[in-house]
Amino acid sequence: MRCSQMSSFIVMDIVKEAENYKDCIHFEIGQPDLPPSPKVKQALHVSIDENKFSYTQSHGLVELREKIAQHYQTTYGVTIDIEQIFLTPGTSGAFLIAYALTLGKGTTLGFSDPSYPCYKNFAYLLEIHPCFMPIGKEDNFELHVKHLEPHALDALQISSPANPTGNIYDRENLKSLVTYCEKKNIAFISDELYHGLTYEKEASCALEFGSKNVYVINGFSKYYCLPGQRLGWVIVPKEKIRHAEMVAQNLFICAPTLSQYGALEAFDDAYLKEIKAEFQKRRDYLYGELSQLFDIDAKPEGAFYIWANVSHYSDDSFSFAKELLENIHIATTPGVDFGTNGTNCYIRFAYTRSIEHMREGVERLKNYLKEKNENQ
Repeated sequence: MRCSQMSSFIVMDIVKEAENYKDCIHFEIGQPDLPPSPKVKQALHVSIDENKFSYTQSHGLVELREKIAQHYQTTYGVTIDIEQIFLTPGTSGAFLIAYALTLGKGTTLGFSDPSYPCYKNFAYLLEIHPCFMPIGKEDNFELHVKHLEPHALDALQISSPANPTGNIYDRENLKSLVTYCEKKNIAFISDELYHGLTYEKEASCALEFGSKNVYVINGFSKYYCLPGQRLGWVIVPKEKIRHAEMVAQNLFICAPTLSQYGALEAFDDAYLKEIKAEFQKRRDYLYGELSQLFDIDAKPEGAFYIWANVSHYSDDSFSFAKELLENIHIATTPGVDFGTNGTNCYIRFAYTRSIEHMREGVERLKNYLKEKNENQ
């Protein structure tokens, strides 16, 4: 086993230490502070009253999979058989299904550097070889076919909108990647967890381009404001349905039942429109303020993160994040959580708290960095 190669989330050390400061300003966790639709809460209460505590089938509730399928038809014009949809315990369960269906011991999974840390950690857990492909502002933080060509990949993982950069893959580039992977028999795994939280432009779904070798992952933790309900989903190719069913049965039997009943009411379009508008206001505020303090390679197009270059102040993002936490009680995520491609010069700010909360943090940051500059 290569589990010893797994890295912990450094941000969780920051979270733990931040608990020591009652006046801490939180920019570290990618967890929305907004509640889900009131309809979700009502559905949960009803489910409890009706004693809906039993297992569901491993696929998940038929009614919920029908709503998810309708969502893809309405939003992307994509028709999906509900048997292709598997409800999972968070997106972590969805990643495990996708990896189990496409990869085996010694095979190679490609993804960008920087990217979400769990990709490589799941690879190590399953004895899959992770292939790190550096990207930067010159690529708009997107992988392109040119990045893939030098490598012998068995699967490719992308995320759009991305964590930690907030960029959205250009539609034509996404199509080119899907087409290339189809020709090369490379499984294409698309993490679309932040779909819905998009601002100036919409994100395309990897299923829109007709490939039969695409796996799409999404969930209810971000846009739908249900992080603690631990509910995600994966859409698999039709020929993989039975295999996915066996993996799901053995990994987790089924996703949390109450969470599934609550999520039946999560597709509340009027409420979700308000959620999106609120996060866009927060993005605009924090981007405007941080742009005066740090170099920001790209204005985030989606999700709720800002990837800030702090090299003017430090070339050790973990030490800098610790410094901000200890001296002015601001919690951020060190860039080194997300890879090795220059990440020691970046920290990630999450705009998952109110503007009032963030404003206090910005003022502390301005005063601290001003004093730091004067003392250099």
